[in-house]
Amino acid sequence: MATARGGQQHIPRPPGVRAGSPAPWGGLSAEERAAIDTGRVRSALASKPVGRPLAPTLPSAQLAAVLVPFFEDDGETRLVLTRRSSDLPSHQGEVAFPGGKVHEGEALEAAALREAREEVGIRPDEVEIVGQLEQLATVAGRFALAPFVGVLPGRPTLVPNPAEVARVFDVTVAELLDARVYREEHWDLPGMGERPMHFWELEGDTVWGATARILYDLLTLLTGTRPAP
Repeated sequence: MATARGGQQHIPRPPGVRAGSPAPWGGLSAEERAAIDTGRVRSALASKPVGRPLAPTLPSAQLAAVLVPFFEDDGETRLVLTRRSSDLPSHQGEVAFPGGKVHEGEALEAAALREAREEVGIRPDEVEIVGQLEQLATVAGRFALAPFVGVLPGRPTLVPNPAEVARVFDVTVAELLDARVYREEHWDLPGMGERPMHFWELEGDTVWGATARILYDLLTLLTGTRPAP
């Protein structure tokens, strides 16, 4: 029996949520979605201009770095995700990329690789870092996140650390680009005004929050699409 989409994540929707725009990549055919391979990932990240570091503009925020790991298996390009433990002090039970806080004096890329090893067992020497996405802040402003995109040589052996990770899984890029899986909502947040919020309803889990913002930026980059005006 197929697992229901969406899972049991608690999503704190404010009053007055409005439907947002459709997926910018919604016009892609199934063949075009399946054609995105790790070569496309490399070329898209190589042509991306380096963004301005966000951290200096958020002096009170904790720096964190995440790894966005791609690999190919049986002709499909896949992406590794985790579900955070419900025992963690923040973002309990949310779907996330492997990652965490940056140590004093530690480089951002090194932190992303270290956290991926500690959380799910991805060895740094197996990761080819192909680029960095724009830094972003969590809605509450507690963290400034630096996402690094990596390519693995094949399906990794994933061993979740139970102290931090409740589940580790992978999903195809073709599924993430299926317009039926994606939804956008507009939330009116105190002190921030109206903001678009992105959601992917996968089997057993929903991707939302900062991870969804990273994923949205990444998929528009890989598909060469842009949000509707």
